[in-house]
Amino acid sequence: MDQTGKAQYITWIRGLPLQLRALVEGLDEEQLTTHFVEGEWNVAQNVHHLADTNMNVFMRIKMALTEDRPTVASFDQDKWADTAEAHGMPIEPSLVLLDGLQERWASLAETLSDEQLARSIVSPLYGESTIGDMVQGYSRHGLNHLDQIRETLAAQG
Repeated sequence: MDQTGKAQYITWIRGLPLQLRALVEGLDEEQLTTHFVEGEWNVAQNVHHLADTNMNVFMRIKMALTEDRPTVASFDQDKWADTAEAHGMPIEPSLVLLDGLQERWASLAETLSDEQLARSIVSPLYGESTIGDMVQGYSRHGLNHLDQIRETLAAQG
């Protein structure tokens, strides 16, 4: 990962909470919890999912920085999106979590050397991933879910 790419990914990481808040601001309960696109998560599930996955990737990056090729637990994102709090609680706690989490992650990423970006974790499902892979992949992951939320809101009619 070159420094220009790294800077772009950090911008996306840091900008996710504001973009997400702009998309969900003023939505009512029906808009947040209705499945307007069959087979896709509703808006609230997307918000909670972003908090879940970004907590996980931040922890994985910290593990990769402090341990030698740690093996990390995998999780079923669809089952996580189906837990009670992903359906029943307001999105604000997940938005607040993302506010702080994304800032910490972006601040950490800014300090990473090329050697640190090359450190890795091992996932039983996905194999080996470097910190650079995670920074790149999960910065784009946030953008993809913003698009999914836009598509869901557009489908409401």
